[in-house]
Amino acid sequence: MGSDDLYREAILDYYKHPRHKGHLDSPDVQYHDHNPFCGDEITVELKIEDGVVVDAAFDGHGCAISQATASMLMEEIIGKSLDEIKAIDKEFILEMLGIEMGPVRLKCALLPLKALKAGAYGLEEWPE
Repeated sequence: MGSDDLYREAILDYYKHPRHKGHLDSPDVQYHDHNPFCGDEITVELKIEDGVVVDAAFDGHGCAISQATASMLMEEIIGKSLDEIKAIDKEFILEMLGIEMGPVRLKCALLPLKALKAGAYGLEEWPE
């Protein structure tokens, strides 16, 4: 089994058995976003103490890539500061997923990051 296969298995596992899916009681940060082209939706919620994420959750629906990325990302950010979250970029997501993807799938993979960063920056809605 090649490394791409292992990453694909991990993505499917996170999709079928998501971690941190649901809602937090009284989140400090909440941001909802969607991809109008494919219909994927993600809501990210964070509990913050002293500028550090102490709990995180997501909810939504969509393809395996968007949902698995959201689940993986929630695991990654617990314990990180808002400044560290603001520094997360596309390369971080691609490394985390470990597979090559085209432009359409890339939008799916980046949707949870977009919602996370908008929430971390305190945006009410994404600037047009």
